[in-house]
This record gives sequence, C-alpha cells and structure tokens, in this order.
Amino acid sequence: MTSPTSGLVELPRHPDYRPPEPFAGPGHPMRRLTRATAFGESWTRDDAARVTEVFDELAPSWSSDHVDPLKAAPLLDAIDRGGVPTDGRWIELGSGTGAGCRALDGRVDEHVSLDLSYRMLAHAPDHALRVQADSAQLPLADDTADVVLMINMILFPLEVDRILRPDGFVVWINTLGDQTPIHLPPADVAAALPGEWTGCTAEAGTGCWAVLRRAAAS
Repeated sequence: MTSPTSGLVELPRHPDYRPPEPFAGPGHPMRRLTRATAFGESWTRDDAARVTEVFDELAPSWSSDHVDPLKAAPLLDAIDRGGVPTDGRWIELGSGTGAGCRALDGRVDEHVSLDLSYRMLAHAPDHALRVQADSAQLPLADDTADVVLMINMILFPLEVDRILRPDGFVVWINTLGDQTPIHLPPADVAAALPGEWTGCTAEAGTGCWAVLRRAAAS
C-alpha cells in the first residue's frame, strides 16, 4: 500500500515483528527536540551540549543494553526488502557505541561512524572508522555518501541532503517504533527532507524502518 501523502510504499510487517513496550510518548523531551530540529528550528550550542552530556553519561551501559537481535532486525530487514545497495560508502550519523557497525560488519563495503559523543564512540568496535562530529555541521564533502544511515537519530535534513549522492539512499530506523525517544514517522522524515522523496517502509523486530530516495533518482 502506498501512502497518499508521502509516496512511501508500506510493506507488510516482517514475521518477527513484536510491538514494543510503552517507553517514550509524544511528550518526551527528545521527541520534541527531534521534531523541532527536523522541521526547521535552530539547533543551538546548548542543544548540542545537552545531548552530548546525556549520551556521554549513557555510554558505559549503552553497548550492553542495545544488542537485542529484535533491535537489529529493522536494519537488516531494510537492507533485505528495501533494496539498499551494500556496496559503496555508508555514513552512519548518530552511530553511538556501534550497534549499526556491528550489524553491518561483513555486509557493506565501507562504513563510517559519526557521533557527537566521544564517549559513545570510544565503546564502538575497534575496527570501526569513527569520527566525532555534530551532524548539524558535518565535516564531509558534498555528495560523499551512497547511503546515509540513521538509527534513533535526530534528523538534520539539509546536511543529509548535502552529503548524499544524487542517486543515494537514506535509511531511517527507529528500533522501538513510535516508542523510541528520538522518533519521527517515516512520512515525516520524507516531508522534512528537501525536495521530493519516494521509498518504502515496514515494521520489523520491535521497530520500524524507511528507505528513501530522491524521486528524480527512482
């Protein structure tokens, strides 16, 4: 089924889908920040400092708390059913302690992990190519990514659009679906990105995913 407002094809739920436990609703502070940033409110130094502090504190336990296979399932399903190429350069924004890197190990040609929190990156796998950076101002050239991956990540639409190659893919994952603190529905992700986008979306594990491409490249 295709959403009439977003142009996204809604695929059937993966057989392993499990509804997430209630965790974070619309009033969660990170949810409000995610929506505000995606739809044009300024990302300030204070915002960056607060988010860094939160995730620096969470870093020691993050690796052990985010290894549930059900949380990796949305990413693997997105690759399988979303038609995302595994060759080329994958750039993951908000990579944290490397859950995405671990899930993609041996599956993709090149993976670069970027995160605002140095302490999060310090817990990433040793083989990971890690860059500490604010995704509001990425230290990357234009058109440098074949795939931009975001797992439970705040969306910075202009920067994603800038670094993504014209025929590239955006992969958006919320590992707890609408109970993820940093959550945007796939249709809102497509609406926030500059220009027209098409793609598909589905639920898998305990979460949801979307694979998006510019309409002109589809």
